[in-house]
Amino acid sequence: MIESILLILGGYLLGSVSSAYLAGRLAGKDLREYGSGNLGGSMVWEHVGPVAAIIAGLFDLFKAIFPTWLGLQLGLGEGVAVAAGLAAVAGHCWSLYLGFTGGRGLLSFFGMMLIIWPWGALWFAGLTVVGWLFKDSAPWALAGLITMPLLAYLVGGPDIVAPIVAAMTLMALAKRLEANRRPLPPPGPERRKVILRRAFFDRDIADHQAWIDQQPGRDASG
Repeated sequence: MIESILLILGGYLLGSVSSAYLAGRLAGKDLREYGSGNLGGSMVWEHVGPVAAIIAGLFDLFKAIFPTWLGLQLGLGEGVAVAAGLAAVAGHCWSLYLGFTGGRGLLSFFGMMLIIWPWGALWFAGLTVVGWLFKDSAPWALAGLITMPLLAYLVGGPDIVAPIVAAMTLMALAKRLEANRRPLPPPGPERRKVILRRAFFDRDIADHQAWIDQQPGRDASG
């Protein structure tokens, strides 16, 4: 029991280390003030550069892969390994070191799924890449996530996929709606519109490019 608790806590603390934030700071930027405000590889790519984004992305993969793999290697069981991986994802989303701000956690989730069920990870990645090709990955990533249990059912994947996806979907939607505490418009039609855009498209405005191009002191409009 103590080993399991320590592994899950360690997963959260490791997940809380934000490589995107560090990459931005090395470039003299707080990426929470740029683009979507998301501390993830996409914002590093847009506002720091591709090399930094690749390094940050690899670390985001590792920090969920490692505690998940370690849980299995220590013989703590698949449930504990999954809990440690999801704790790393939660740390990425709500970092202890950054006032509980962070990224969306999807790349870390992909890393965890590479250990638990590689075919599900590839399914999720495939639909996300399709979204990138259409220059709007957020709805495709959500589709890849929520259809994963159906894929597991059709091909005989592990039963644990459904609760994993349920937990990750709740985290993903919570993070999108909370948006690192970005304020919502006043109550009314525009607020409802922003809430729906956040849930499905992970942004507040219609224009995706204008959203990710935002810089401090310059508001997006759409």
